[in-house]
Amino acid sequence: MTVLLFIAGVVFVAVGVVVSIALHEIGHLVPAKLFRVRVTRYMIGFGPTLWSRRKGETEYGLKAIPAGGYVAMIGMYPPNPADGSVRPSSTGMFQTLATEARSLAHEEVGPDDANRVFYRLPVWKKIIIMLGGPTMNLLIGVVLTAVLLMGFGTPAATTTLAEVNACQIAYGQPVPTDLRNCTKTPAAAAGLRPGDVITTFDGKPVTNWTTLTEWIRASAGKTVQLRYQRGGTSVTTAITPVLTARPVLDANGAPTLDASGKPVTVQVGFIGMGPASALAPAPATAVLPAVGHNISQIGGIVFQLPQKLLGVAKAAFSTEPRDPNGPISVVGVGRVAGEVAAMSEVPANARIATLIGLLAGVNLALFVFNLIPLLPLDGGHVLGALYEGARRSVAKLFKRRDPGPFDIAAMLPVTYVAATVLMVMGALLIYADIVKPVNLFG
Repeated sequence: MTVLLFIAGVVFVAVGVVVSIALHEIGHLVPAKLFRVRVTRYMIGFGPTLWSRRKGETEYGLKAIPAGGYVAMIGMYPPNPADGSVRPSSTGMFQTLATEARSLAHEEVGPDDANRVFYRLPVWKKIIIMLGGPTMNLLIGVVLTAVLLMGFGTPAATTTLAEVNACQIAYGQPVPTDLRNCTKTPAAAAGLRPGDVITTFDGKPVTNWTTLTEWIRASAGKTVQLRYQRGGTSVTTAITPVLTARPVLDANGAPTLDASGKPVTVQVGFIGMGPASALAPAPATAVLPAVGHNISQIGGIVFQLPQKLLGVAKAAFSTEPRDPNGPISVVGVGRVAGEVAAMSEVPANARIATLIGLLAGVNLALFVFNLIPLLPLDGGHVLGALYEGARRSVAKLFKRRDPGPFDIAAMLPVTYVAATVLMVMGALLIYADIVKPVNLFG
């Protein structure tokens, strides 16, 4: 059963990724057709064609390697600016690369397609077409995040106790080996047990754990009345929070560090108990901030990608562990999905919620990654269109001749270098995810 659940998790994410790729390409296809650009092919995957069908002027199909997809539009590059043709004007290596790309872009252009080529579009239409794919991934990420937060909910602390600490231990100090002779925490001394539901503190009704924590922290050295429910019976006891050092947490719940790298602490009241958590649906207003937070985290990883990949390489070829907050490949995502699905001790709704969260994260990562202003990524095409618009605006301002469409084919040498780097990065991540996978679950 565990193996079947693992396979089911991998298949769930694999299908989700393929669907996400298909919708990404639809994000390019729909505006291209709306702007009357002739689209010759809509393909999911690369390599040999497994299945295809022509509908109208477009061939739709699936290819053998589901590692991406593409929409082929005629006239992606303008004719050779030197002579207005697609023939080479130079025999240099870079010029040959550009010329071959122009030839491919124009080989399917017919006599009636003069106004249906991509390069003739206004700049704003080119940008809409190129941003259509990443925008689709962003929308998928938003929808899946909404399903996750509003449908399944997020873990929230309740007023039910999950743990009661036996001993008072200074922050940062090890747990004593003999728990019988240690100084009891106020919670243990008051007889509290896991499963108790806190109802009042110092005569005030307790409705959430956050407020209760604030009251406890502000009550160091003060004996207060605490009421709780145990097995349907209301019990009242007296409790005195002790003054102790606790870490200052940042917005992500991690300890704040000082200049020397040590945790910053504050003296507050403490009684030694922890809450049980339960899934609580979030309001619609929580969706976009959550998406923004995820995008910010992904952007940070992308910005530090060279450094992160160096760490991945070191881990893959040594005994060092992988950084759980570092990048992973689709293979790594599939492995995590399989491990989550196989956790039979975890409730099914929690596992499904985690898988949906993984797919949401994949789509938001595709959104961020495709906006990198490098060819062959969508961001590179957008940058080319913006450059074209800028130089045309400058020419118009100074009443110069319109320079015409920007020949993005001239950037193909950079494109090939970037594509090679991306393939090497992808191969490294896949290798690392096979031989040294990220350990998220201990």
